[in-house]
Amino acid sequence: MSIRVLLADDHKIVREGLRALLEKQQDIEVVGEAEDGRQTLKLIEETLPNVVVIDVAMPGLNGIETTRRIIDNYPGTKVIALSMYSDRRLVARMLAAGASGYLLKDCAFEELTQAIHSVAIDQSYLSSIIVDIVVKNYFHNFDKVDPSVLSSLTNREREVLQLLAEGNTTKEIASYLCLSIKTIETHRQQIMQKLNIHSIAQLTKYAIREGLTSLEK
Repeated sequence: MSIRVLLADDHKIVREGLRALLEKQQDIEVVGEAEDGRQTLKLIEETLPNVVVIDVAMPGLNGIETTRRIIDNYPGTKVIALSMYSDRRLVARMLAAGASGYLLKDCAFEELTQAIHSVAIDQSYLSSIIVDIVVKNYFHNFDKVDPSVLSSLTNREREVLQLLAEGNTTKEIASYLCLSIKTIETHRQQIMQKLNIHSIAQLTKYAIREGLTSLEK
């Protein structure tokens, strides 16, 4: 039986390249491609993949938040992070969200196929660089250094925070999330109160530092 794989990355050329390589594997079937987190969740419901290979930094709904929702709603689906970033915070939050694997985008294609096969049989797979980061930083230092209050935000507040940091207006966010402008304004006020931050510029810096978005997006 083939391993059903969904690719989630906001760069079309990355998705197409991965699809072309993966489709050469006899036991791997690419069942869909998504360009952001919300589309990823929609396609999971439609295609029921065994494994989702997901970029950490995606617009709208990033890979960390998307992974958390995948694990909560589709526990039979495994997640592999494929990212440009090896930052300790991003790695720790992605694994805490429930990802079974974490690879860097400069890895060899053979390593990705190995990771897919591993997580498909309920094993974990971390590239050697990520293992080193986890061992040296996560277990010993993550809970001791600069603890974040990000966990005090709700899922919706984290989503709104990311969209604000990406430069969207209140009206645009309301339209994107199918909510009222007043509701978005309330979320923004609650976010600022919880984080003790009182400007969009500072919210943006915070979101980048915590891995909710990146300067490239």
